[in-house]
Amino acid sequence: MIVVGADNRPPMLDKPHYESWKICMELYIQGKDNGRIILNSIENNPLVWPTVALENDIVRPKTYEELFDKEKLHADCDLKATNIILQGLPSDVY
Repeated sequence: MIVVGADNRPPMLDKPHYESWKICMELYIQGKDNGRIILNSIENNPLVWPTVALENDIVRPKTYEELFDKEKLHADCDLKATNIILQGLPSDVY
Protein backbone atom coordinates (compact mmCIF):
# COMPACT_ATOMS: atom_id res chain seq x y z
CA MET A 1 0.00 0.00 0.00
CA ILE A 2 1.27 3.46 -0.88
CA VAL A 3 0.41 6.06 1.70
CA VAL A 4 -0.30 9.26 -0.18
CA GLY A 5 -0.31 12.53 1.67
CA ALA A 6 -1.69 15.91 0.80
CA ASP A 7 -0.28 18.05 -1.99
CA ASN A 8 2.40 19.28 0.39
CA ARG A 9 3.53 15.80 1.50
CA PRO A 10 5.20 13.24 -0.79
CA PRO A 11 3.97 9.64 -0.93
CA MET A 12 5.46 7.36 1.71
CA LEU A 13 7.45 4.38 0.47
CA ASP A 14 6.03 0.92 1.10
CA LYS A 15 8.96 -1.33 0.14
CA PRO A 16 6.98 -4.13 -1.57
CA HIS A 17 5.35 -1.52 -3.82
CA TYR A 18 8.46 0.39 -4.86
CA GLU A 19 7.53 0.73 -8.55
CA SER A 20 4.13 2.25 -7.73
CA TRP A 21 5.74 4.58 -5.19
CA LYS A 22 8.34 5.65 -7.76
CA ILE A 23 5.62 6.63 -10.25
CA CYS A 24 3.66 8.51 -7.58
CA MET A 25 6.84 10.26 -6.41
CA GLU A 26 7.74 11.34 -9.96
CA LEU A 27 4.25 12.78 -10.46
CA TYR A 28 4.41 14.52 -7.07
CA ILE A 29 7.77 16.08 -7.95
CA GLN A 30 6.64 17.19 -11.41
CA GLY A 31 3.76 19.04 -9.75
CA LYS A 32 6.14 21.15 -7.66
CA ASP A 33 7.62 24.49 -8.73
CA ASN A 34 10.67 23.67 -10.89
CA GLY A 35 9.59 20.03 -10.74
CA ARG A 36 11.33 19.03 -13.95
CA ILE A 37 14.62 20.49 -12.69
CA ILE A 38 14.20 18.68 -9.36
CA LEU A 39 13.49 15.40 -11.15
CA ASN A 40 16.48 15.95 -13.43
CA SER A 41 18.66 16.45 -10.35
CA ILE A 42 17.50 13.08 -8.99
CA GLU A 43 17.74 11.14 -12.24
CA ASN A 44 21.03 12.60 -13.45
CA ASN A 45 23.42 14.43 -11.21
CA PRO A 46 23.31 17.15 -8.62
CA LEU A 47 25.24 20.34 -9.22
CA VAL A 48 29.01 19.96 -9.19
CA TRP A 49 29.81 22.95 -7.04
CA PRO A 50 31.98 25.35 -9.08
CA THR A 51 35.28 26.61 -7.74
CA VAL A 52 37.24 29.85 -7.78
CA ALA A 53 40.99 30.00 -8.35
CA LEU A 54 42.76 32.27 -5.89
CA GLU A 55 46.37 33.36 -5.58
CA ASN A 56 49.11 30.77 -5.04
CA ASP A 57 47.16 28.06 -6.89
CA ILE A 58 44.58 27.87 -4.10
CA VAL A 59 41.15 26.74 -5.24
CA ARG A 60 38.01 27.06 -3.15
CA PRO A 61 34.34 26.34 -3.79
CA LYS A 62 32.21 29.31 -4.76
CA THR A 63 29.87 30.61 -2.10
CA TYR A 64 26.16 30.50 -2.85
CA GLU A 65 26.23 34.25 -3.47
CA GLU A 66 28.93 33.82 -6.13
CA LEU A 67 26.93 31.31 -8.16
CA PHE A 68 25.24 32.34 -11.40
CA ASP A 69 21.44 32.41 -11.27
CA LYS A 70 21.19 29.11 -13.16
CA GLU A 71 23.62 27.47 -10.71
CA LYS A 72 21.66 28.84 -7.74
CA LEU A 73 18.46 27.36 -9.16
CA HIS A 74 20.22 24.01 -9.65
CA ALA A 75 21.57 24.08 -6.07
CA ASP A 76 18.13 24.99 -4.69
CA CYS A 77 16.49 22.16 -6.66
CA ASP A 78 19.13 19.68 -5.45
CA LEU A 79 18.22 20.56 -1.87
CA LYS A 80 14.49 20.27 -2.60
CA ALA A 81 15.07 16.87 -4.24
CA THR A 82 16.88 15.56 -1.17
CA ASN A 83 14.19 16.85 1.18
CA ILE A 84 11.34 15.39 -0.89
CA ILE A 85 12.94 11.96 -1.06
CA LEU A 86 13.78 11.88 2.65
CA GLN A 87 10.21 12.88 3.55
CA GLY A 88 8.94 9.94 1.50
CA LEU A 89 11.06 7.33 3.28
CA PRO A 90 9.84 5.53 6.40
CA SER A 91 12.03 5.67 9.50
CA ASP A 92 13.22 2.07 9.08
CA VAL A 93 14.74 3.00 5.69
CA TYR A 94 16.35 6.28 6.72
